[in-house]
Amino acid sequence: MKPNTHQFSWSLFDSMPIVGIVRHFTMEDWITLLPLFYEEGFTNIEVTLNTSGATKMIQHARVEFGNTINIGAGTVCSLEDYTLAIAAGASFIVTPIVVKEVIEKAVESGVPIFPGAFTPTEIHTAWNLGASMIKVFPASSLGPDFIKAVKAPLPNIKLMPTGGIGLDNMKAYKNAGADGLGIGSPIFPTALIQSKNENNMRKHFKAFKEQWETL
Repeated sequence: MKPNTHQFSWSLFDSMPIVGIVRHFTMEDWITLLPLFYEEGFTNIEVTLNTSGATKMIQHARVEFGNTINIGAGTVCSLEDYTLAIAAGASFIVTPIVVKEVIEKAVESGVPIFPGAFTPTEIHTAWNLGASMIKVFPASSLGPDFIKAVKAPLPNIKLMPTGGIGLDNMKAYKNAGADGLGIGSPIFPTALIQSKNENNMRKHFKAFKEQWETL
Protein backbone atom coordinates (compact mmCIF):
# COMPACT_ATOMS: atom_id res chain seq x y z
CA MET A 1 0.00 0.00 0.00
CA LYS A 2 1.27 3.46 -0.89
CA PRO A 3 1.90 5.86 2.01
CA ASN A 4 -1.07 8.00 2.97
CA THR A 5 -0.49 11.43 1.41
CA HIS A 6 -2.96 13.05 3.80
CA GLN A 7 -0.49 13.58 6.60
CA PHE A 8 -1.49 13.66 10.23
CA SER A 9 0.03 16.54 12.18
CA TRP A 10 0.90 15.98 15.83
CA SER A 11 1.51 19.69 16.23
CA LEU A 12 -2.07 20.31 15.10
CA PHE A 13 -3.32 17.61 17.44
CA ASP A 14 -1.41 18.93 20.44
CA SER A 15 -2.54 22.51 19.84
CA MET A 16 -6.09 21.44 20.78
CA PRO A 17 -6.14 17.72 21.71
CA ILE A 18 -9.89 17.30 21.46
CA VAL A 19 -11.28 15.01 18.76
CA GLY A 20 -14.80 16.05 17.81
CA ILE A 21 -16.78 12.95 16.82
CA VAL A 22 -19.39 13.33 14.08
CA ARG A 23 -21.96 10.54 13.93
CA HIS A 24 -25.17 10.35 11.91
CA PHE A 25 -25.16 13.90 10.57
CA THR A 26 -25.88 14.71 6.94
CA MET A 27 -23.54 16.23 4.39
CA GLU A 28 -25.51 19.46 4.76
CA ASP A 29 -24.86 19.44 8.51
CA TRP A 30 -21.18 18.68 7.87
CA ILE A 31 -20.77 21.56 5.42
CA THR A 32 -22.13 23.91 8.09
CA LEU A 33 -20.36 22.65 11.20
CA LEU A 34 -16.88 21.86 9.88
CA PRO A 35 -15.71 25.39 8.99
CA LEU A 36 -17.17 26.80 12.22
CA PHE A 37 -15.47 24.10 14.30
CA TYR A 38 -12.18 24.82 12.54
CA GLU A 39 -12.48 28.60 12.79
CA GLU A 40 -13.07 28.34 16.55
CA GLY A 41 -9.67 26.71 16.93
CA PHE A 42 -10.32 22.97 16.76
CA THR A 43 -7.84 20.90 14.80
CA ASN A 44 -9.10 17.30 15.00
CA ILE A 45 -12.38 15.82 13.84
CA GLU A 46 -13.58 12.29 13.21
CA VAL A 47 -16.43 10.99 11.07
CA THR A 48 -17.68 7.55 12.08
CA LEU A 49 -17.98 5.13 9.17
CA ASN A 50 -21.46 4.08 10.27
CA THR A 51 -22.60 7.58 9.30
CA SER A 52 -24.38 7.57 5.94
CA GLY A 53 -22.08 9.21 3.39
CA ALA A 54 -19.08 9.18 5.75
CA THR A 55 -16.47 8.70 3.03
CA LYS A 56 -17.93 11.56 0.99
CA MET A 57 -17.79 13.78 4.08
CA ILE A 58 -14.12 12.94 4.60
CA GLN A 59 -13.43 13.60 0.91
CA HIS A 60 -15.20 16.96 1.13
CA ALA A 61 -13.09 17.94 4.14
CA ARG A 62 -9.92 17.06 2.24
CA VAL A 63 -10.92 19.22 -0.73
CA GLU A 64 -11.87 22.17 1.44
CA PHE A 65 -9.18 22.00 4.15
CA GLY A 66 -6.33 19.91 2.77
CA ASN A 67 -3.92 19.12 5.59
CA THR A 68 -4.82 22.14 7.74
CA ILE A 69 -6.97 19.94 9.99
CA ASN A 70 -6.65 16.31 11.04
CA ILE A 71 -9.57 14.42 9.52
CA GLY A 72 -10.14 10.97 10.99
CA ALA A 73 -12.37 8.00 10.33
CA GLY A 74 -14.04 6.34 13.30
CA THR A 75 -15.80 3.05 13.98
CA VAL A 76 -13.21 1.29 11.84
CA CYS A 77 -13.69 -2.38 12.70
CA SER A 78 -12.11 -4.28 9.79
CA LEU A 79 -9.46 -4.06 7.09
CA GLU A 80 -12.25 -3.30 4.63
CA ASP A 81 -13.28 -0.30 6.74
CA TYR A 82 -9.64 0.77 6.97
CA THR A 83 -9.20 0.66 3.19
CA LEU A 84 -12.34 2.75 2.63
CA ALA A 85 -11.22 5.32 5.20
CA ILE A 86 -7.74 5.75 3.74
CA ALA A 87 -9.07 5.93 0.18
CA ALA A 88 -11.42 8.72 1.29
CA GLY A 89 -8.50 10.73 2.69
CA ALA A 90 -8.57 10.03 6.41
CA SER A 91 -5.32 10.99 8.14
CA PHE A 92 -5.99 9.01 11.32
CA ILE A 93 -8.04 5.98 12.29
CA VAL A 94 -10.18 5.38 15.37
CA THR A 95 -11.67 2.04 16.38
CA PRO A 96 -14.11 1.14 19.18
CA ILE A 97 -12.24 -2.12 19.88
CA VAL A 98 -8.80 -3.70 19.60
CA VAL A 99 -8.54 -5.16 16.07
CA LYS A 100 -5.02 -6.52 15.71
CA GLU A 101 -4.88 -6.59 11.92
CA VAL A 102 -6.19 -3.03 11.59
CA ILE A 103 -3.66 -1.69 14.08
CA GLU A 104 -0.84 -3.52 12.33
CA LYS A 105 -1.90 -2.24 8.90
CA ALA A 106 -2.05 1.35 10.14
CA VAL A 107 1.35 1.06 11.81
CA GLU A 108 2.82 -0.49 8.65
CA SER A 109 1.42 2.37 6.57
CA GLY A 110 2.47 5.13 8.95
CA VAL A 111 -1.11 6.13 9.77
CA PRO A 112 -1.83 7.15 13.40
CA ILE A 113 -4.41 4.86 14.96
CA PHE A 114 -6.37 5.32 18.19
CA PRO A 115 -7.91 1.92 19.03
CA GLY A 116 -10.64 1.61 21.59
CA ALA A 117 -9.79 -0.32 24.76
CA PHE A 118 -11.52 -0.82 28.09
CA THR A 119 -9.21 -2.76 30.41
CA PRO A 120 -5.56 -2.21 31.35
CA THR A 121 -4.69 -5.41 29.47
CA GLU A 122 -6.45 -4.21 26.31
CA ILE A 123 -4.78 -0.81 26.65
CA HIS A 124 -1.33 -2.35 27.02
CA THR A 125 -1.92 -4.83 24.19
CA ALA A 126 -3.03 -2.12 21.75
CA TRP A 127 -0.09 0.11 22.71
CA ASN A 128 2.39 -2.74 22.19
CA LEU A 129 0.93 -3.35 18.74
CA GLY A 130 2.01 0.19 17.87
CA ALA A 131 -1.09 2.30 18.54
CA SER A 132 -0.43 6.06 18.59
CA MET A 133 -2.90 6.73 21.40
CA ILE A 134 -5.49 4.60 23.14
CA LYS A 135 -9.15 5.58 23.04
CA VAL A 136 -10.38 4.55 26.49
CA PHE A 137 -13.97 3.62 25.73
CA PRO A 138 -16.58 3.92 27.07
CA ALA A 139 -15.01 6.36 29.51
CA SER A 140 -18.40 7.07 31.09
CA SER A 141 -18.34 3.58 32.61
CA LEU A 142 -14.87 4.09 34.08
CA GLY A 143 -14.46 7.75 35.10
CA PRO A 144 -11.41 9.98 35.58
CA ASP A 145 -10.06 7.89 38.47
CA PHE A 146 -9.55 5.00 36.06
CA ILE A 147 -7.36 7.18 33.82
CA LYS A 148 -5.29 8.21 36.83
CA ALA A 149 -4.98 4.62 38.01
CA VAL A 150 -3.81 3.35 34.62
CA LYS A 151 -1.35 6.21 34.19
CA ALA A 152 0.35 5.37 37.49
CA PRO A 153 2.01 2.12 36.29
CA LEU A 154 1.83 2.97 32.56
CA PRO A 155 2.73 6.68 32.35
CA ASN A 156 4.08 6.55 28.79
CA ILE A 157 0.86 5.25 27.23
CA LYS A 158 -1.17 8.06 25.67
CA LEU A 159 -4.83 7.89 26.68
CA MET A 160 -7.81 9.59 25.07
CA PRO A 161 -10.94 8.92 27.13
CA THR A 162 -14.05 8.96 24.97
CA GLY A 163 -17.74 8.69 25.81
CA GLY A 164 -19.74 10.78 28.24
CA ILE A 165 -17.30 13.69 28.34
CA GLY A 166 -18.60 17.26 28.33
CA LEU A 167 -18.04 20.71 29.79
CA ASP A 168 -18.80 19.49 33.30
CA ASN A 169 -16.11 16.80 33.51
CA MET A 170 -13.37 17.80 31.04
CA LYS A 171 -11.29 19.20 33.88
CA ALA A 172 -11.43 15.96 35.86
CA TYR A 173 -10.20 13.90 32.92
CA LYS A 174 -7.42 16.34 32.05
CA ASN A 175 -6.25 16.48 35.66
CA ALA A 176 -6.29 12.68 35.78
CA GLY A 177 -3.69 12.61 33.01
CA ALA A 178 -5.68 12.34 29.79
CA ASP A 179 -3.55 13.17 26.74
CA GLY A 180 -6.61 14.05 24.70
CA LEU A 181 -10.39 13.79 24.75
CA GLY A 182 -12.87 12.28 22.32
CA ILE A 183 -16.17 14.16 22.46
CA GLY A 184 -19.26 13.36 20.41
CA SER A 185 -22.80 14.52 21.11
CA PRO A 186 -21.88 16.98 23.90
CA ILE A 187 -19.81 19.03 21.46
CA PHE A 188 -22.11 18.32 18.49
CA PRO A 189 -25.65 18.29 19.97
CA THR A 190 -28.11 17.26 17.29
CA ALA A 191 -30.60 20.08 17.81
CA LEU A 192 -27.91 22.76 17.69
CA ILE A 193 -26.21 21.41 14.57
CA GLN A 194 -29.47 20.89 12.70
CA SER A 195 -30.61 24.41 13.62
CA LYS A 196 -27.83 25.83 11.40
CA ASN A 197 -27.62 28.80 13.79
CA GLU A 198 -24.00 29.77 13.21
CA ASN A 199 -23.77 32.24 16.09
CA ASN A 200 -25.00 29.70 18.63
CA MET A 201 -22.74 27.01 17.19
CA ARG A 202 -19.73 29.31 17.48
CA LYS A 203 -20.58 30.14 21.10
CA HIS A 204 -20.96 26.46 21.89
CA PHE A 205 -17.64 25.46 20.33
CA LYS A 206 -15.90 28.43 21.96
CA ALA A 207 -17.11 27.27 25.38
CA PHE A 208 -15.38 23.92 24.92
CA LYS A 209 -12.18 25.54 23.71
CA GLU A 210 -12.13 28.00 26.61
CA GLN A 211 -12.84 25.23 29.10
CA TRP A 212 -9.89 23.19 27.86
CA GLU A 213 -7.54 26.17 27.82
CA THR A 214 -8.45 27.28 31.34
CA LEU A 215 -8.18 23.83 32.92
